Amino acid sequence: MDTDMQLDYDLELPRVVGEIKELGKDGTAKVCLQLPDGLKMNALQIVKELQTLTKKENLEAEFYIWTGSNFGGCDYPWYLKDLKFDLLVNFGHAVFRKWTDRRE
Repeated sequence: MDTDMQLDYDLELPRVVGEIKELGKDGTAKVCLQLPDGLKMNALQIVKELQTLTKKENLEAEFYIWTGSNFGGCDYPWYLKDLKFDLLVNFGHAVFRKWTDRRE
């Protein structure tokens, strides 16, 4: 991250920007960030970096921080669908793998 305070995590923010780009949205994308409790204190820093990266790609995005609980990717706040977000980004500690990717 290019911000003053470096995080000890690779949050794959360029990947988030790539997902926004893939939306192919005309106008501003509405993006919700779901962070675990340990990263919530860095939420504004993360948003600032995402704003910088989207601007470099000539993308428009509004970022919203979900401050509710987050116990992993299965803890999806379903009612957020009613708020019409274009993208929900869940930051977690483990990579999801397809069943066929599991090693015996």
